[in-house]
Amino acid sequence: MMRSIPFYSLLLSVLICFSCQQKDTQPAPTPVDTTVQQEETAPEPVAPQPALTYRFIKQKEWQQQKDSLGGAKRLDILTLLNRVDTTHLKRLDSIIIPSDFSLPLQYYSPFPEQVEQLKDVNKIIFFSYPTQVFAAYENGSLILTGPTNMGKKSSPTPRGLFFTNWKSKKSTSTVNASWILKWNFNVHNKLGVGFHEYALPGYPISHSCMRLLGADAEFLYNWAEQWILKNDREIEAYGTPVIIFGTYPFGKEKPWYQLVEDPNALVITKDSLNAVIQPHLETILDRQQHRAAVISNRQSKVSNQAEAGNGQ
Repeated sequence: MMRSIPFYSLLLSVLICFSCQQKDTQPAPTPVDTTVQQEETAPEPVAPQPALTYRFIKQKEWQQQKDSLGGAKRLDILTLLNRVDTTHLKRLDSIIIPSDFSLPLQYYSPFPEQVEQLKDVNKIIFFSYPTQVFAAYENGSLILTGPTNMGKKSSPTPRGLFFTNWKSKKSTSTVNASWILKWNFNVHNKLGVGFHEYALPGYPISHSCMRLLGADAEFLYNWAEQWILKNDREIEAYGTPVIIFGTYPFGKEKPWYQLVEDPNALVITKDSLNAVIQPHLETILDRQQHRAAVISNRQSKVSNQAEAGNGQ
């Protein structure tokens, strides 16, 4: 005999079963992504550096085009490529011109624009004998470059590490009193060697000095630092370092003529310039640090003297 189930118990069982089914069928909540989505921006494309080429222009063609090749920027490029001043540029039978005149001057120079090894060197000047080009750097960045005509075969420019000594806006050559040297900055006091403005015919011709265009000589005159003397005979602190390096092929074709066949023929790579710098780097940094200390001490003395004077 079956026992009857109370009505209320049956109703309660049905409700519990229905509630469990609802919980089982309820969809799981969608997880919220709390990370911030950053828009990815594509890097700006870098314009490729134009490939420069060079060619000769004969005198006849040069005469026809010289007006269109004028202008300060183009003349700077032409004087650099041909290692001449503007007066001698007009006298050349043929000149080297680039395929593109629109680039900054440093693109036509054999020197690199950046030299990591020089990042701690405040100022330095290089003169390359084989390329007849100079370069000035500030903390490894090229700030000025241009043509130079250095010592001829019978009176070569000495090579190695030097420092700027004294300077004169206008001085007379010790070789010939009629030679007036403007913006003259001495680097070897005993030999009388320095860099200055003078005629640039387009090959090594000087009596050991480094000839420069007027604007370049004036810039270096104001930019480089003089020595600091303790007395008439002793140097207390050295000036700006100057490195003269390389060998010129006297008796052979001018090296820059090679640019017509190979635009990279004269490139001074970072590695090759580092090899020139490395033997002198410790001396350069030591003397730079010593100069800073000398200047600081002198400024302190002046300040102390001023304060002592004000206290009287």
